[in-house]
Amino acid sequence: MKELSKSYKQQKIEGSFDAIIIGSGMGGIATAAFLAKEGKKVLVLERHYTPGGFTHVFTRNKYEWDVGVHYVGDFHRPTTELHKMFNYISEGRMKWEEMGTPYDIAFFGNDKYEFPAGTDEFKAQMKKYFPGEENAIDEYVNLIYTTQKNQRWFFAEKILPNWLSSFFGNLLRKNGLKGNKTTLEVLQSLTKNEKLIAVLATQYGDYGLPPSQSSFLMHAALVKHYMKGACYPVGGAQEIYRTVAPTILNNGGQIFTNAEVKEVIVKNGKAVGVKMYDGKEFFAEVVISDAGVYNTYKNLLPQQEQKNTEAERMFENLAPSVGHVCLYIGINESNEKLKLGKANYWIFPEQYDHDKNITDYINNPDAPFPVTYISFPSSKDPDWENRLPGRTTIEIVTLSPYAWYEKWKDKRWMKRGEDYNAFKEKIAQRLLEELFKKHPELRGKIDYYELSTPLSTAHFANYEYGEIYGIDHTTKRFDQKLLKPRTPVKNLYLTGQDIVSCGVGGALFSGLITASAVSGKNLLNRLK
Repeated sequence: MKELSKSYKQQKIEGSFDAIIIGSGMGGIATAAFLAKEGKKVLVLERHYTPGGFTHVFTRNKYEWDVGVHYVGDFHRPTTELHKMFNYISEGRMKWEEMGTPYDIAFFGNDKYEFPAGTDEFKAQMKKYFPGEENAIDEYVNLIYTTQKNQRWFFAEKILPNWLSSFFGNLLRKNGLKGNKTTLEVLQSLTKNEKLIAVLATQYGDYGLPPSQSSFLMHAALVKHYMKGACYPVGGAQEIYRTVAPTILNNGGQIFTNAEVKEVIVKNGKAVGVKMYDGKEFFAEVVISDAGVYNTYKNLLPQQEQKNTEAERMFENLAPSVGHVCLYIGINESNEKLKLGKANYWIFPEQYDHDKNITDYINNPDAPFPVTYISFPSSKDPDWENRLPGRTTIEIVTLSPYAWYEKWKDKRWMKRGEDYNAFKEKIAQRLLEELFKKHPELRGKIDYYELSTPLSTAHFANYEYGEIYGIDHTTKRFDQKLLKPRTPVKNLYLTGQDIVSCGVGGALFSGLITASAVSGKNLLNRLK
C-alpha cells in the first residue's frame, strides 16, 4: 500500500503546491480531496504524529479505540448527500456497517427509551411511550425536517463571494436562521410534558449543550442526521482517513505529520504561505486552516493581521464547547461471547431535566453524572475479529469542565502527578460502576482501562480548553457572519466543524463548501 503520510521530522517537503491545508481532521482532508479532484496539488500539514484528527484511533495493550467517531448517520444511505460526498472523495473505497435498531437507548433512572431507525418507526415508538402527545410528536418531526431543509439557504450563503453576499446574503441567512431559537424554547412550544422534552433531547451529548443553551438549528441537524438510523466505518474509524488520503496523494498532493505550523505568512493583506516552528517556509496560492477558528485568528495570524479582522468582536459572542472525559476499556474476551450489542447507551439521572442535571454536576463534581454515554465499538465493526480477535472494547464518555483540570495544564502528558491521577481514578471508577449497572456480568472482567481528560484533548487536538466540539452551538454562534470559508485576509480560508457544525458530517460538509469557495465552483454538482 502506498505510504499515506510522511513525518516532517524524517522527510523533506519538496515540490510546489496550489494550496496548503493546516490540519488533517475530517474538514482538512475533505477539503484537500475535493480540491484534488479539481486537479489541485495540496499540501496537508498535521501537528500530531497521527493523521486524521478526531477520526484517528489509538492502540494500547493490544486494544484499539476510536477517539471521536462513535457512530454516524446518513453515510450508509446511498441517496443522501453525505454518502455521495464521502463516496466521491474516497472514490468508493469506504464501507459502512449499519447498527440496526435500536441504535440509541436512553435511560432515565429505571425508565428506558429506545430510538429505532426510520422516521415512521421513531414517531410510532415515541407515541407508544407518550400516549396523548401524538400531535406534539408529529409536529416535532415535521419541524426537524423543515428546519434542516431551510438551513440549505444558510450554508449556501457561506459559499458566495463577498460582493455577492452583500446583495443576497442577508436574505439567505434570514431564511436559513428561522429555527435559530433555543432547543428548549422550541420543544416547550410543542408540549408541556417535561419527560417527553427530556427524551427528545436525549442526544444533546452529541453536540454538548443542554436544551436551554443549544440552538434548535444544531439539534434539528443532529436529529435529522440519525433519523433513518446510524452506522459505523468497517475497519474502524481510521478507515475514514485511509480511504480519503489516496485521492489527495494520487493527484500529486502530500500529507505530513509532526508538521506544526507556527504562523500564516501574510504579505500586503494576502496569505501566501506558512512558517513552521523550525523556521522553514512553504508557499502556495491559497492557505486553508482546519485548526479551528480560535487557533486560526488568535494563534496563526500575525499580530497586525489579527487587528485588521473583526474576529475579536466575533469572539465576544462565542465560547468554546464543553470538555469531556472518556474511559477506554479493554476486555480479553470476544464480542461473540460477551454479546454486548451495537446500540449506544445514554444514561441520565432520574430527574428529567438536562439543564438542572448539568448545573448540579458543575457545582458539585460528586453529583450524579448529567449524562453517561456508553459505546461498544468492537461490536459495531464487522472487521474487528480479523484485526483483534478475542478482544472487546468499550468507551464511556461524560461531560467534564476544563476548569477542573486547569491547575495541571502546564504539566507534561502522562506525567501530571499523583493528585491528577487520583482525580482521574475516582472518575474512572464511577464510570465503571455505571457500566456494571447495565452489565453486571462484566464486573471482574476488565483487563485494561484508561481515562482521557480535557487536557488530553488540548494536548493532541490543540484546543486551548479541551473543547471537543469547537465553538459552542448556541444561537449566537449561528449569527456570526465570519464563520464561513472566506476570511478578511485574502486567500486565507477556514474549514472544519467551526464553519458548519460538529461531527464527521458537519466537518465533511465544510470540506465541500470550502473547496467550492476556493475553486469558485459549486462542487455539489460533482456528486452522483
